[in-house]
Amino acid sequence: MRETDRLNVSERVRYQRDDDVAIITMDDGKVNALSNDMFAALNDAFDRADADGLIVVLAGREGILSAGFDLRTLQAGGVDAVEMLKSGFELAYRMLSFPSPVIVACTGHAMAMGVFLVLSGDYRIGPADPDVKVVANEVAIGLTMPRAAVEICRQRLHPAHLPRAVNLAEEYTPEEAVGAGFLDRVVSPTEVVATAVETAHSMTLLNRAAHTGTKLRLREHTLAALRAAIDADDAELRALL
Repeated sequence: MRETDRLNVSERVRYQRDDDVAIITMDDGKVNALSNDMFAALNDAFDRADADGLIVVLAGREGILSAGFDLRTLQAGGVDAVEMLKSGFELAYRMLSFPSPVIVACTGHAMAMGVFLVLSGDYRIGPADPDVKVVANEVAIGLTMPRAAVEICRQRLHPAHLPRAVNLAEEYTPEEAVGAGFLDRVVSPTEVVATAVETAHSMTLLNRAAHTGTKLRLREHTLAALRAAIDADDAELRALL
């Protein structure tokens, strides 16, 4: 990878180009909290990948993909919190409908909104590490699961695991997460990003127009349900302001 292909989109997000692949890496030095600033930087990176027609690898820093929404913003409430929540699910919608394949390199813990981004990738690779947690923990921390999150989980999790993951906030190791539908495969923790990039390169053989058209047909009902859910969640939260 050439040094000139590296770009810091922000202090939180790196963008790297490797031939026909864009590697978008979240790294805030902590738990990759999904804040308004993080979402803005991620969308800037996806904009660039889209403009360049690249396949995307979305990764986190070593040991963590993301622990979810920025708690300080959530706890403060108000317009910023409502906009942050909507931005998270809008990004998931964008990933699910992105014209190029999106591979998620789940580099470690994926929790709450972090796991919803995992579920929005076309292919998901995690670490073979029993200490890593994959969990939608909203109910465990006293939050009713957003409608949008339910739709994201519904479209990917196996039916037997859907109520366990969504309503019981069950924690999964990466190996267990494959069986549940959160991930597609696990590899050595040190190989997650490299394997994701290799997988992305293999997808350059796909006909891009056929991929995009098929993805939209495959997810037509999911995307319609997710759009309605995002709008309903946002309207409900804004009515409380």
